[in-house]
Parts: sequence; structure tokens; C-alpha cells
Amino acid sequence: MNFETIKEHAEFYKQDMTKLLRELVKLPGESCNEKAKIERAAEEMRLLGFDRVEIDGMGNLLGYMGTGKRLIAFDGHIDNVGVGNLDNWDFDPFDGYENDEEIGGRGVSDQQGGIVSAIYGAKIMKDLNLLNDEYTVLVTATVQEEDCDGLCWQYIIHEGGVRPEFVVLNEPTDGGIYRGQRGRMEIRVDVKGVSCHGSAPERGDNAIYKMADILQDVRSLNENDADDGTVIKGLVKMLDAKYNPEWEEARFLGCGTITTSEIFFTSPSRCAVADSCSVSLDRRMTAGETWESCLDEIRNLPAVQKYKDDVIVSMYQYDSPAYTGLVYPIECYFPTWVIPVDHPVTKAMEKSYKSLYGDERIGSTETNDARKARPLIDKWTFSTNGVTIMGRNGIPCIGFGPGAEAQAHAPNEKTWKQDLVTCAAVFAVLPTIYTDTKHQ
Repeated sequence: MNFETIKEHAEFYKQDMTKLLRELVKLPGESCNEKAKIERAAEEMRLLGFDRVEIDGMGNLLGYMGTGKRLIAFDGHIDNVGVGNLDNWDFDPFDGYENDEEIGGRGVSDQQGGIVSAIYGAKIMKDLNLLNDEYTVLVTATVQEEDCDGLCWQYIIHEGGVRPEFVVLNEPTDGGIYRGQRGRMEIRVDVKGVSCHGSAPERGDNAIYKMADILQDVRSLNENDADDGTVIKGLVKMLDAKYNPEWEEARFLGCGTITTSEIFFTSPSRCAVADSCSVSLDRRMTAGETWESCLDEIRNLPAVQKYKDDVIVSMYQYDSPAYTGLVYPIECYFPTWVIPVDHPVTKAMEKSYKSLYGDERIGSTETNDARKARPLIDKWTFSTNGVTIMGRNGIPCIGFGPGAEAQAHAPNEKTWKQDLVTCAAVFAVLPTIYTDTKHQ
């Protein structure tokens, strides 16, 4: 491959990528309402000569380029979160802006820019005859990720029968290559009580007081150490080989966390004892933790054991309909995933990047210095579709995408044109480098 020619091609398509991204920003696209964005991206794929363009029953867009036996996928979710308080924006988030280096608008970093780079990366493969009988490229624009990360790929894999050899997640990576992320799950704790008149609270059984005891124990999980004498050992224990055989990757990803995110109650009136109380817990998981271990961890807390049958610990379910009307229920469990640093997919991505751009992260004038100070191989702070692709289904994932994590869900969201170009070029060379490496 002529790497300079590939870089030139990616630069040539900069304005086309910018145009597509700005058009996507203007279309509605919150979770379960992505139809207009999906149709616009599908139109672009057809214009660029993708061999096959499909929209599945959930509304996910799948564009195929090539006819080889190996399937290599590039995934990006096309939905975005809302804009929050418009007073926090300096520009119209649905119109955005453009200057020589930047593109602004809701969803440009998280993460429609990644889809744009992947579409044009496939186009560069076709332009330069990089496609061969070794592989077929699949570019996806997936739905409902912001509501339920990974749901889209559970449908693609199990209902569509699509199982790539590996998947590139093009969520924003600040110019780095990301090989994993902590997982998460949504836990619910329900506590029963007995109401009575507030003038004589001793006649009742206050569910809020019971929950207060439980929440202090939950808080201890997040704050305690793991010393032998600590009754409620903190989640930091998973960084220790004594408690976790996957401690090395746990240290790479970071410690798990837990926090109370919502609280609900029922009571006959403001003059009565509460007869139920419920909370939602946001649990972030590191390597070595599972949904069973996390649920059991709550069930075994001293306060939960104290109140026994009056406490139910469960996991939330997601069952919101897609824009197509399809309902595809799934547990709110988004498992940790991490691909080894010496895995062939990791090494192929690293070689692809270094062949084009050297040993350090690069970026725009604004981002370049800060990025160079960070390691090239790193991990995400937030969650991605990799929770299902690799976490549930064991398909290797690697991360590389335009934009910055810090821009996700933030007001005045922006991305950088240089990132679109860089990612398109890296995407274009990766399949060939990977398949060549597999032959060696």
C-alpha cells in the first residue's frame, strides 16, 4: 500500500465528510427517533457505490463493501442525546457551525463523525482497489445506543445472523487506540414497609429508614478499602490478585464504582409513614465482575441481610420500541470488555495507525499537544456497543474514532476535521494490514 496516497485520498474527501456530518446534525436523531438520519446515511452509501445497503427490522443501517469471505465491521451509533438547557449553548445545536478546523453540533463527536469516517474509509478502499477476495467491509449506523448500549448489536448478531471477525468501534478516542472499557449495569433495590399515622410512627415500619441503612452500606462499597478487617470490602478489592484473577486488566480499566442515581417512595400522605422505598443504582464494573457477582454483592450487604424478605434486589429491563416499532427486550446489563494488548486485532490497528501517522496521537492545533501527552493505547471512560459485541458475544473489538470523549453529552459539542481525515485513512488500511498479518 502507498500510505501517502491513502492520506491524500482521505484529505481529498474532507469537505464531503464535513458536508455529510453537517447534514446529519440537522436531522432529528434522539434514541428511538433516528429514521431521518439513517435514511440520509443510507443515501450516502448508495451514492458512493456500496455493494449492498440494508436497513434491518430494528432500523439499523448496514452497508457492505466487497465480497471477501472475512467480514470486518466498523460500528457507530447514529442516535444522540438531547441538548439539555439551550441557555448553555453558544450556537444552535441542530444547525451547528463550521470553521477551518471544527464542526459544531449535537452528535458530531458522539458519534456521527465516526460513521462519516467509516463510510469514507470504505470508499477509499474501493477507490484504491484495496478490497479483495480476502474480506468484506461492513459499515453500520446503529440505533438506540444512547438508551441501551449494545441492544442494536444483540439484534444484528442474533436476529440478523451477522457475526464479523472483529469490529472497530468508532466512538471518539481523542486520537488514541482504545482496547476496552468498564461495564455497567442498572440495579434496583425495593424495600417494603408498613404505613401508619405520622403522629405515632412506632406503629408502622418506615421503608425510608430501612433504605437509609442499606444506602450507607452501598456507599461503603464505593469508599471502603479491602483490608482483612474491613467488614464491607470496597470495590477496590477487584484490583487485588487475592480477590480477582483478572486484576491486571482491572487495573488497566480502573476500579468499579457504585452510586445511587434515583430514589422513589410510596406513602398514603405527607402525614404518614412510608410503606415502600426504591432506589436505582448505577454500577460500573471492571474486569472480573459479572451481573451475578454485582447483584450478590448488594444482597449480601449487612443491612440487606438484616431486613431479609422485605428487600428485593433486581436488574432493570429495557423494552422501548425502536423507530420501526420493534420491541426487543434486554436486561440492563452492559458487560466489561477488554481486548489483550497483544491480540492480532490490537496489533493490526496499531500498525495501521503507525504506518500512517507515527508513534504518537495527533490532532488539530487545539488538541495536538494534550493528545501527545497521553499513551497511544488506552481505554474509554464511558460505555460503547462493545458491551454486547465483545462483552456478551465474544467478538473482538478495538476502538478508534474522531472527536473527544469530553465532548460527549456536553453543550457546545464539536469535533475536528483533521480527526475525520485521520480516521478515514486508518480505517482504509486496517483490513488489508489485518488480513496480511493473518497470512504471516
